[in-house]
Amino acid sequence: MSEREELDIIELEGEDGAVLKLCVERYFFYNGDEYVLLSDDCGQDDREEISHYVMKVQPLEGEDGEEMEEFVPVDEELMDQLIQVVEASWEEEEE
Repeated sequence: MSEREELDIIELEGEDGAVLKLCVERYFFYNGDEYVLLSDDCGQDDREEISHYVMKVQPLEGEDGEEMEEFVPVDEELMDQLIQVVEASWEEEEE
């Protein structure tokens, strides 16, 4: 099984109300908080332009006591910092 096949796929509602199908690329920590990098490249087609999103992970407890996660958008200033963190970690992995 390839790495792409193992990714979690989630659906979120976009600002315009449209449903976005996103893949979880990786989780990471920054200043003690957990974040997730999502992309719209879930292997459905061969597109040249791929969008990425960074969201904060908020743990929740479901009605049945099951642990769940909610992905919360972050403000633009924090987003810029988080993108730098993700890019730096990719560069370290490539070396």
